[in-house]
Amino acid sequence: MSGDGKNAAAQPGGVPADAAGRSWVVDLVLLAALWGASFLFMRVGAAEFGALPAAGMRVAVAALFLLPLLLSRGQFGALRQHWKAALGVGVLNSGLPFALFCFALLTINTGLAAVLNATVPMFGALVAWAWFGDRPDGSRLTGLVIGFAGVALLASRSAGFHAGGDGSALWAVLACLGACLCYGISASATRRWLQGVPALATATGSQVGATLFLLLPALWLAPARMPSLKAWLSLVALGVACTGLAYILFFRLIARAGPAKALTVTFLVPVFAVFYGAVFLGETVTPWMLGCAAVIVCGVALSSGLVRLGRRTTVR
Repeated sequence: MSGDGKNAAAQPGGVPADAAGRSWVVDLVLLAALWGASFLFMRVGAAEFGALPAAGMRVAVAALFLLPLLLSRGQFGALRQHWKAALGVGVLNSGLPFALFCFALLTINTGLAAVLNATVPMFGALVAWAWFGDRPDGSRLTGLVIGFAGVALLASRSAGFHAGGDGSALWAVLACLGACLCYGISASATRRWLQGVPALATATGSQVGATLFLLLPALWLAPARMPSLKAWLSLVALGVACTGLAYILFFRLIARAGPAKALTVTFLVPVFAVFYGAVFLGETVTPWMLGCAAVIVCGVALSSGLVRLGRRTTVR
């Protein structure tokens, strides 16, 4: 769905093009603010609950939030028809990556985790290449190289590669990259098995699947001491706002602006995450981190096809 004159009359769902043009940017910023906050809430919640219980709480709250919406919109039949695929995709797009990010945020700060999260489109391009044969062109291949070079540079200063590091931050960085790989695989899995399924049904099913996947480990590793009210509220906000509401915003953004523009949210998420971390957690942002983030963003922009080499740079 492009933003050119060919589609000026209307957008999907009967939304006038001029109205969509005014509103999709608002949705984009709101979504980035919510997903940026998710790193803050994950860090606060995981510190007291532990990584797996915090991730389990997040998806359980999201599932409880989305299920009534699914039923009220009469889409339960779509979920029942595709429940196996939806639940399975939930392990890859929520269960595993949320647990990995919660684990990582016990060691590294929210800004670094959010910058690494911006590599999701690169992993998505690699998985689509391997799975569907969607071979990236020269511009996208260049972006993959630049993006992963930026990750390596960022990790070299942040993950204990230098003398004196104990390696714990390295494992945290690898956990973040593993989560991003899960997101890339889940995108192709959704394309393969859930094409045409209503977005709300897919989102709800994925959260139910992630909840079932994390249920036993979360109960087994539940904290011995009752977490604080702050930790509980963080996970409730994480499940309702940063997962349930964010999914609704994301799918609405795709409908109004198209997937390419929706993808640009990955550029804004680290901005909000770094801001929240600095203001609420007192985290430090270094010039090296900002420089590496710029390299990663350039790589993501090229590898995702948002910009291309050898022609006028445009956002499609």
